[in-house]
Amino acid sequence: MEAITVTTSKTTYSIWFVDDLSPKVGELKSQTEKHALLTDTHVSAAQAELLEKLFPVFPRLVLPAGEATKSLVQFGHVLDFLAAQRLDRHSLLWGLGGGVVGDLGGVVAASYLRGIDFVQVPTTLLAMVDSSSGGKTGINLAAGKNLVGAFHYPRAVLISTNFLVTLPLREFASGVAEVIKYGLLGDAALFAELEATALTPRSASLLGIIRRCCEIKVAIVKADEFETATDGGRALLNLGHTFGHAIEQVAGYGAYLHGEAVAIGLVAAARLSERLGYLRSGDVVRVERAVALYSLPARLREPLAVSDLLKTMQHDKKVRLGQLRFVVLKRLGEAAIQAGVDVGLVGEIWREIGARWFLRPYFNSLPA
Repeated sequence: MEAITVTTSKTTYSIWFVDDLSPKVGELKSQTEKHALLTDTHVSAAQAELLEKLFPVFPRLVLPAGEATKSLVQFGHVLDFLAAQRLDRHSLLWGLGGGVVGDLGGVVAASYLRGIDFVQVPTTLLAMVDSSSGGKTGINLAAGKNLVGAFHYPRAVLISTNFLVTLPLREFASGVAEVIKYGLLGDAALFAELEATALTPRSASLLGIIRRCCEIKVAIVKADEFETATDGGRALLNLGHTFGHAIEQVAGYGAYLHGEAVAIGLVAAARLSERLGYLRSGDVVRVERAVALYSLPARLREPLAVSDLLKTMQHDKKVRLGQLRFVVLKRLGEAAIQAGVDVGLVGEIWREIGARWFLRPYFNSLPA
């Protein structure tokens, strides 16, 4: 399948769709002398033979799998590893793994020696359709997700669906949540396709759907490269994520996979959109059914405190001048930014999807 060429204000790179990684990896390896590889424990175990075939002599750092790895501690650990290997500004860092490896590796690549090249080799559906392209990198703080990071575009993204055959089905479904997101925010026909037939790792349509998601993201990023638009732009890619990120943090990283939290967030965003007068109740049902088709949660598995969730939302990156902004659906296939949403209404949405008032309602403590 033909590559997608992405031209930014700083560089041009390609998203390649390949069955055999060897030729493209060999080409990139030949362009510089020093390399290092980041991966995680899950990928290292599942892809041991491929790692030896493609990267036999690369210095390799195997990180703990899971969201907790996107931390300042691991950030420093990886920087020390690169320094110990004496990588220079012409060296190439490879990230072979899911979104955690890609996000952390991207921050490291942007920071080490004030920036070195980075190649993304995503091994999960979520990383293929979302986190591996676009140039946004990030790590988490105690206060919230992705609060530290940089815009740092990869030299290349290499996508092979062969990785997905060995991916646990729960992880695959987590990635489908991001695919559903792309249909909801920018392609109603894609959303309808996901409703009609359950996507699997062996679906003939899978590679084309991954490419379509990449095309949607590239178009949005090109129009708002550094997320400065006030009326939409790149922030639209966070549909479902304001709710989802709060769930991940309050529940504790690892309680929900990222895509599972996003799935609940998509349902919450659809409910909010209905309450604001944009969607019909039947549209919300369609979103909930699409999520359920992939065994993704539409509600919290265990109640969380609404007050904690609302407080966490105040650290969302879309907050401006103290005002929280949401990505809402004007219709299925079209998203927009909504400011000025009553925090009491947000609390009601949280209760509808399973949160509870365990503590004093947070919105009563906000200034008038």
